[in-house]
Amino acid sequence: MLITSASELEGIQKISEAVATTLKQMRDFAKAGMTAKELDDFGGEILNSLGAKSAPKLTYGFPGWTCICVNHEVAHGIPSAGKVLKDGDLINIDVSAELDGFWSDNGGSFILGDDTNNHQKLVNASKNILHKAIYRIRSGEKVSDIGRLIEVEARKAGYRVIKNLAGHGVGRSLHEDPHEILNWCDHDNKQRFRKNTVVAIETFISTASTIAEKGKDGWTLLGNKGGYVAQHEHTILVTDGKPVILTAVNGIWD
Repeated sequence: MLITSASELEGIQKISEAVATTLKQMRDFAKAGMTAKELDDFGGEILNSLGAKSAPKLTYGFPGWTCICVNHEVAHGIPSAGKVLKDGDLINIDVSAELDGFWSDNGGSFILGDDTNNHQKLVNASKNILHKAIYRIRSGEKVSDIGRLIEVEARKAGYRVIKNLAGHGVGRSLHEDPHEILNWCDHDNKQRFRKNTVVAIETFISTASTIAEKGKDGWTLLGNKGGYVAQHEHTILVTDGKPVILTAVNGIWD
């Protein structure tokens, strides 16, 4: 989306704050013994109270208000009643929604309780790489160069990236141009970031897998070589200088 007026900026700021607030409150609410459905229903209540509509439900008929992944799940995890959260789990929550014709997207991985399974290093790498990638983005920057940065930084930290999941433009719909802000350098992608456009930037940092494959439930994505994946995502406004982090209140960098 290209922001062309103050009212458009206000609209994207409002929905971005809604999804960011929902993500933060869901993360704070999560506890061992809770089901993913209970956590998701809590998130749905927040979205509804803010007047926002779940993007996965609205766009795809997804069976949940939000996507919740646990441990080996990579993305699009169904928040089912049979998925019970445990201390030490690697959890990812992805919240996207629509409000008054504007759409925004954000997500984050975290450890529930104590880091008994030693996932914090992976989570920290994902957070730090997203920070570096976002603050590299400005008008005129090549989309492929951001992918190169993410992959190089992942390798430096001892990890890989998921190559078939990507960030994307957002604003008037959930997925807009540019459709593939990849976690690796696609030399054929000649696109550049444009001033005043809105994009969702996300990392998919992996311990083993490089491809996400659809699981038996038809929704949940799993790594082709197993292992674990941490994801973090912000919706931002591209400028000539530092980007505006529209979903900053989610606190994923805190």
